[in-house]
Amino acid sequence: MASSTARNVLFDVQGPRARRTTLVLNLVGVLLVAALAWVVLGRLADQGQLTAEKWAPLVTARTWENFLLPGLWQTLRAALLAVVLSIAFGLVFGLGRLSQPAIVRLVSTVVVEFFRAVPVLVMMIFFYLGLGRADLVEPANVPFWAVVLGLMFYNGSVIAELIRSGVHQLPRGQREAGLAIGLTPARSLRLIELPQALTAMLPSLVSQFVVILKDTALGYIITYPELLASGRRLGSGDGNILQTLFVVALVFVLINYLLTLLADRLSRFLSYRTAGRTKPAEGPVAAAAAQD
Repeated sequence: MASSTARNVLFDVQGPRARRTTLVLNLVGVLLVAALAWVVLGRLADQGQLTAEKWAPLVTARTWENFLLPGLWQTLRAALLAVVLSIAFGLVFGLGRLSQPAIVRLVSTVVVEFFRAVPVLVMMIFFYLGLGRADLVEPANVPFWAVVLGLMFYNGSVIAELIRSGVHQLPRGQREAGLAIGLTPARSLRLIELPQALTAMLPSLVSQFVVILKDTALGYIITYPELLASGRRLGSGDGNILQTLFVVALVFVLINYLLTLLADRLSRFLSYRTAGRTKPAEGPVAAAAAQD
């Protein structure tokens, strides 16, 4: 109901003529896209990219056992650890931005805003070079930890903003009720407001996990053998790089679609269990949802 009201405020309801115009424009757009797809497929067919010989290796056991499944495991392994560390990072600095001491708020704000501003790939390269020269981990594990740490610092800062936003979106009566029963502001935040904020922002958190999963693909630049890197090696060896990357993209789409469905179901299930409204953020828009 709230989203419908917002749309009515932001946009005028279309009349019959506007609806007909929109329908015509949509049909023209569909025809243009179909024509473009026809031209592209024709070019690919002329170049022999649609022949069975190009696609057949992708349905063999060798392809999946030696390349795609190991790459998928490395992707999920880095993503799962990055999710856990990002949540811990976000809780610590999200609470820091909501704490009473000004110095804690200042330090937390500087840390969160800094890591939100630095591109993920830059942090991955930094940790890849830094860990390798500092000899802190085994050389074979340097790409893995560079990917995990880069994802943790960036997405952890976004999660910290989501937590702060979730607390601010709660009705003020939640804190007032906690103070009325004798709780300190810190205990009210920790025992009353934070659990409700986490529940309210859970769908947005799940959407942020989609971002983490997708960003693991940046690891191929620092030689991490994730799914994209494994697909590139396979395609280069078999001479069907286009077809292999298409299959890799389908795997990413499937996993991210399942996570998006999970976020949507969580939004519907939790919307009546919290004082704060739940709403799943759409992909990278989860970061924008963290701002007031």
